[in-house]
Amino acid sequence: QLQRRFRSLQRAVHPDRFGKRPPKEQYYSEQHSSLINKAYQTLLNPLSRGLYLLELSGVEPAKETDCDGDSAFLTEIMEINEKLAESKNKDNLEEVETSIKVKQEELTREVTAAFERDDLQEAKKLLGKMKYFANLEDKLKAKKIPS
Repeated sequence: QLQRRFRSLQRAVHPDRFGKRPPKEQYYSEQHSSLINKAYQTLLNPLSRGLYLLELSGVEPAKETDCDGDSAFLTEIMEINEKLAESKNKDNLEEVETSIKVKQEELTREVTAAFERDDLQEAKKLLGKMKYFANLEDKLKAKKIPS
């Protein structure tokens, strides 16, 4: 549904459709097309979507120190970081990638449930955890790309 709406909006305002229009209309087309792209990317990703929903509700996003009291979570993050650092072959990296994806999917379901019951503080906490896993995913991607 998101993709259909994105494509519909882009068809209506895409700069290619405004090539022979006055410069002001071309400018507005470019601006709107850019905003639609940004909105689509924000809503497509569960972390950025959740952070945006918090912002709309006037709730500040979690800070890194907000997870300091959850020692089990921090231990899990440290263990995955260590596995990532020690991974020398493709199979080990795929194992780490799978564990990160499983955890992200689990957190996404939990965040969705928190928003559905309007528990913004729980959503904030879970989104803070999702940030850690997004950072791990970035490290994984960097490690998979040969230097």
